[in-house]
Amino acid sequence: MVISHRIAEGTLHVRILHELDVTNRSAAALQIESLVHEHRPSRVTVELPTDTPSPMTFSALARAQRMCQSLGIPLTATGPGEHATPLLLGPGPAAGAGADRPRSLEHGARHDH
Repeated sequence: MVISHRIAEGTLHVRILHELDVTNRSAAALQIESLVHEHRPSRVTVELPTDTPSPMTFSALARAQRMCQSLGIPLTATGPGEHATPLLLGPGPAAGAGADRPRSLEHGARHDH
């Protein structure tokens, strides 16, 4: 099992249980997609296993975020723990603020090449 989930007050809460690798990132993304299609939540929250997700974990999260965005369902990601701070996904008022903050990518394409 790579994820766990619960539904509360119209929100699908997903927890990625451990860092993903190339062998299980698709499974995690497909499980999240299946849960969204089955339950049609008003929003989705994803709890990551660490504050600095691996590239494979981030890849599965990005895939879930694109799918939710296409359905008009907001997705929020947090670090581990019940009271973790939400992570910035995609464009927003703070996107690109500060030299140390990475720029958001639109549609998975780099704009600086």
